[in-house]
Amino acid sequence: MRRRGFLAGASALLTAPALRLAADTPGGLLEAARRLAAAPHEPASSPLPAPFAGLGYDAYRGIRPIPGKAAMLPHGDAFAIDLLPPGLYFPDPVRIDIERDGAAREIPFSPALFDFDDRYFGEIPGTAPGAGFSGLRLRHPLNVPGRMDEVLVVQGASYFRAIGGAMVYGLSARAVAIGTGGTGPEEFPRFTHLRVHAPVNGSVRLEGLIDSPSLAGHLDMTLRPGRDTETDVTLTLLPRVGIPDIGIAPLTSMYLKGPLRSAVSDDFRPRVHDSDLLFIENGAGERLWRPIVNPAGVETSAFLDENPASFGLYQTARAFEDFQDTEARYHDRPNAVVRPTGDWGRGAVTLVEIPTGDEFMDNIVAFWRPEAPLEAGSEHRYRYRLTWTRRPPVAEGPARILQSRSGREHHLPGARRYVIDVAGDATGLRPDLSASDGAEVSGVAVFPLPDGHGTRITFLLTPGAADAVELRLALRDAANRTAGATWLHRWTRARDGGV
Repeated sequence: MRRRGFLAGASALLTAPALRLAADTPGGLLEAARRLAAAPHEPASSPLPAPFAGLGYDAYRGIRPIPGKAAMLPHGDAFAIDLLPPGLYFPDPVRIDIERDGAAREIPFSPALFDFDDRYFGEIPGTAPGAGFSGLRLRHPLNVPGRMDEVLVVQGASYFRAIGGAMVYGLSARAVAIGTGGTGPEEFPRFTHLRVHAPVNGSVRLEGLIDSPSLAGHLDMTLRPGRDTETDVTLTLLPRVGIPDIGIAPLTSMYLKGPLRSAVSDDFRPRVHDSDLLFIENGAGERLWRPIVNPAGVETSAFLDENPASFGLYQTARAFEDFQDTEARYHDRPNAVVRPTGDWGRGAVTLVEIPTGDEFMDNIVAFWRPEAPLEAGSEHRYRYRLTWTRRPPVAEGPARILQSRSGREHHLPGARRYVIDVAGDATGLRPDLSASDGAEVSGVAVFPLPDGHGTRITFLLTPGAADAVELRLALRDAANRTAGATWLHRWTRARDGGV
């Protein structure tokens, strides 16, 4: 980064952001969301002004928050805040308040809070009317005492993502999703106002005001960093119109390729993904293990449930050798697990898989969809804990699933072989395997892997005339109880051709 000078007017700014007392509304941001929902929606903002308009990727990365002005702003003894510039994918201004001395104070936006790389920028104006911060980043000594590592980023629409110890950023969460995986255009509610409260006992509370054409809302989140970073969330939604396709606690990730279907991408790496598994603990006590795929067309799967115990997107492969990627460090990316609090009622954990030809598009979304649509003028509240962790899915019993693989059975045209490996000795368990739509499964075998590496279950799928087949495999003991999770997979002709 080569740093350049600012206009004379910018030099008059303080070395720390000038704080002004936030004119709080009675009842705070939650009451502000209620009033917002009662009014017609107003479009987000006018086009960005210079120098933030029309930036490419490298130019946007050439804007850096200045330490002491917009970066590394101390927040209590164990946290710091970075304020993020607008531009590129982040045009909409977000008001940011920080609690200091018992009062929430707004940080005024100015280009003088940032350095601009002179390879991409000329003279920088002292003001940029219509521009504002695009979000914020929280720091905490997550791995090494005294080193302020990133722990949470809130930027773009209502996206946020966090990490725990020994992790790098991977999948993201959102406050809410609307129309995801549907036939119409997806709507992206956005944060218009963020408020960071003073730290308490090693945690930080953050509030966000949410707005979109269909709803207003309020996100109240408490962050507790650690080896596993926890975010306790209370989400209040206030629909302006009826919403039949809401997504609660949405998680967004990327999956390009893996051993279940490695031929999707000609790539030197054996795996390329932020997450490879949707794992559900449903209200009936079942554990569902659904490997993620890169489909040929958009696929939506709904797992009907009542009061789910948890659902999450997981990265099950944890060794460098699994990915062979020295830069992306996919093996160090977090899982994100949603554990609902209270009664969420009937609905479905929903998985949307979108085709992608590269690793630069988030193409996987998982969320809870309530059975009943949200009615205009109503108020809905959802509470949950979202944990960012490296821990594997909860696995009880002697048959923890390790991996899934598939490929064509070359000497049997029209058949596809599946291989599921589980930990431990599962040779005494009975495979309970089923396939939908008249497809045939055959050649089921269970045998130990060499050197105590677990047990392999393998079978052949012959789909016949079916265009899609739902596969379900459970391992049962002598008392017909399920040992471990139930493995689920959808085969489609569009994705795998003949097999």
